[in-house]
Order: sequence, then structure tokens, then C-alpha cells
Amino acid sequence: MSYVAELERMANALSRDISRSSTLSMVLIAERMAKTLAVKPDGVAILGLSARWQHLYFLAPENLKNVGFIPLNSASALAARTARESRPEIINNFASVRHACVFEGAKSAGETGDQIQRIISAPILSGENVVGVLQISRKGQTVALSGPDFTPADLGKTLALCRPLGKILQVLTAE
Repeated sequence: MSYVAELERMANALSRDISRSSTLSMVLIAERMAKTLAVKPDGVAILGLSARWQHLYFLAPENLKNVGFIPLNSASALAARTARESRPEIINNFASVRHACVFEGAKSAGETGDQIQRIISAPILSGENVVGVLQISRKGQTVALSGPDFTPADLGKTLALCRPLGKILQVLTAE
């Protein structure tokens, strides 16, 4: 079974029985996504959208959950732009693009502190509504050391994961 199908199964089970949400770990989902997309475990960020407070907040990775949030009106945060425009994008030269980098400085145990060099940013939708953002990144000291460019096929895999993730976030983040 593909991971997309597994996420879809989880989303359907969660929509039938909300009590299952206590056993669902966004950190474990992100780690499994990292394997599926061939990036390091810290290369997957799942952000929830607070429509009430007009910001994004980290659901994964673990080390960013309590670091802060990203205002939706931020002009320099890629995640905020992704949520506002509901448009995915691939940036294979991310370190050279002007962006908010405050969260890149928060390291987890064993992390080297490498910069994000390549990134896919995609809206997580529930129906027509953005409920979060999924970001897949490759880090390294240089672009060359970060691994291969992301491709349209990588974007397709990311968007496929966003569909069931939207159903899950709709239940978990209902305000």
C-alpha cells in the first residue's frame, strides 16, 4: 500500500471516529513522508492554519512546534504566500531567494544547521479551503551538497500527500 493510500485510510477513520485523533502523531506522519519523498527527517514541515488568528503554526517537526508562528500577512515567508495564494511551487535555489529564515535557525538534536537549499511548498486543502501548508526541503552547506533538484514528479507526489493530509488537518485543527 502506498503512503498516500495509508494516509487516506487514516483520514477516513479519523472522520468517522474523532477519538482516534489522540493516537495520531503529525511528527510520525512527517517522518514517514520524508522516507516517501527521499529527504532527511527534518526536511518535512507540516503547518496548520489558524483562520481565527491569521497565522500558520508548526505541527511537525517536533523542534519547531513551540518556536512560534508565521503571520499570514508576512511578505517574506514562503509558507504564508503558499497559504494566501493556494499555489504550490518548487524553488531549487531557495538559499539565494529572499525569505524569512528565523525557523531555519531552530535545530533539533543531531542536526547540522545546514540551510534550506531546495524546497517544495504546497497548500494543504480541505475542499476549497487552505487548512495548512506542507513544505519539503533539502538542506546542505551549499546547493551542490543538498542533493538533486526537486522535479515536477516530486511536486506531484507532494500534492498527492496533501489530499489526505487536508482531511486529517480539517478534523485535528477545527476551530
